[in-house]
Amino acid sequence: MNKELIEALNLLEKEKNISKATLLEAIENSLLTACKNHFGKADNIKVNINPETGDFSVYAEKEVVEEVEDPLTQISYAEARLKNPKFFLGDIINCPIESKSFGRIATQNAKNVILQKIREEERSMQFNEWYQKEKDVVTGIVQRYLGKNVSINLGKVDAILNEAVFKPTERIKVYVLEVKDTPKGPRISVSRTHPDLVKRLFEEEVAEVKDGIVEIKAIAREAGSRTKIAVCSNDPNVDPVGACVGMNGARVNS
Repeated sequence: MNKELIEALNLLEKEKNISKATLLEAIENSLLTACKNHFGKADNIKVNINPETGDFSVYAEKEVVEEVEDPLTQISYAEARLKNPKFFLGDIINCPIESKSFGRIATQNAKNVILQKIREEERSMQFNEWYQKEKDVVTGIVQRYLGKNVSINLGKVDAILNEAVFKPTERIKVYVLEVKDTPKGPRISVSRTHPDLVKRLFEEEVAEVKDGIVEIKAIAREAGSRTKIAVCSNDPNVDPVGACVGMNGARVNS
């Protein structure tokens, strides 16, 4: 069973790009949650999981006392001595807890903790990935119309485009305006009319623009109709207009 657990964690790490350490931490927290639900508290309960073998132990730290008042945090001197004659009053000993004693409800709650952690990590990773692409150009596939807006599939997430007409399944480049973090995952707003779309496209197509040899000073657009850009060169040997137009207009046509 423990071998299957490690194999499942390795698979999740590969498929969802969530570190095994994070998943093991989620399992530890789920076991602590199960203990808390079963015993009422879990302040003195510890969980150890071997990341290589999947073996785990759950134990409660109990103080050796003459007379037990709280069975969860205390153990009698007589019982402690039966475990090990070296124990004395005031010592703290580790008493194993069998996870099968948690019960069905506690186990289900533990499962929910693990699933919730996986969902949170997926949302966090998606947001971080797309936040880095803010103000950049990406390629998406037109999905469907949502009223006057268009849903654009960007892989594992969808974006909303609200100022264009395209056919479903059409592949288009869009400018990532803003990425917001929401409980349902990143909300991505994209544009086809923003002037910086043109700037990013020229950076992709024209090496001189990307390298900073040619600078785009201003952009004027009538989206879907025409665009004009003002360019200058930082190298007297490079013609800025020629660099952007390309041989026989190849670059600007692209």
